[in-house]
Amino acid sequence: MSRTLQGVLLQLAALALFVAMDSLLKLLVAQFAVPQLMFIRFLTSSVLVLGGVWAVTGSVPWRSRAPGLQTLRSLSLAVANAALSVALLDIPLADATAIVFIGPALTVAAAAIWLGEKVSPRRWAGVTIGLAGVVIAVRPPFLTGEPLAWAMLLPLVTAAANTVYQLLTRRLAAVDDPRTTFVHTGVAAAAVTGLAQPFVWDAPAAGDWPWLLALGALGGAGHVLLVMAFARAPASILAPMSYSQLVWAGLAGVLVFGDWPDGWTLLGAAVIAAGGLLVAWPERRAT
Repeated sequence: MSRTLQGVLLQLAALALFVAMDSLLKLLVAQFAVPQLMFIRFLTSSVLVLGGVWAVTGSVPWRSRAPGLQTLRSLSLAVANAALSVALLDIPLADATAIVFIGPALTVAAAAIWLGEKVSPRRWAGVTIGLAGVVIAVRPPFLTGEPLAWAMLLPLVTAAANTVYQLLTRRLAAVDDPRTTFVHTGVAAAAVTGLAQPFVWDAPAAGDWPWLLALGALGGAGHVLLVMAFARAPASILAPMSYSQLVWAGLAGVLVFGDWPDGWTLLGAAVIAAGGLLVAWPERRAT
């Protein structure tokens, strides 16, 4: 098996794990408070990452040259997860996933503004098309004639927070060892959400613990597989394939929750994916 094919299969597996995590989150958020779920999720993943790094390298490269950025990156991930958790109380998984996928287009736009990266007209067109897809998926009153569901806006918060997370990841790549960034990913998020536990903690039954711990395990395992995938295959090949997560989310919504995507969701997801492919498609090199 070629390394590129290995990378593709690893990424597909990672995306499936992320959808499994989101599906489990949608089930658990009806029973437990969001801060409690986020605390358990980030604490579990942090312990697993710390243990994994120590087992592989014999040390934990904890010290960061930019601890403030590491903290902000971790908190951005916490905000992204919390907003999605609250959204899943009221909207189907496929709807939330479709809207969140404006993230890659937002990252391109923000990288051009914040990091000064050069963005071609084609990619700006992809950003514009992606935003149009979000408008469709959100179902504004001028399209449907129905009141706007506030929960449909929360995945936009997730997408924006994920954009900050991705940009900080790029910035920190030039500052810290990748293992240091990996170790810091969930630490600040676990610490901040831990402050809320005296007010929200509801003691889980023994049968709930395996599912709660699985949140962190699925998220941690998914990120590890993504790292392994990008070590084996070019980003230009892997990036467009990330939209397969829309398919996984749709299937999970139908099979687990009985939520069939409606026409607005399918159309919005298709437009967002089209814009995302324009953004992700590699530029043709001048000869």
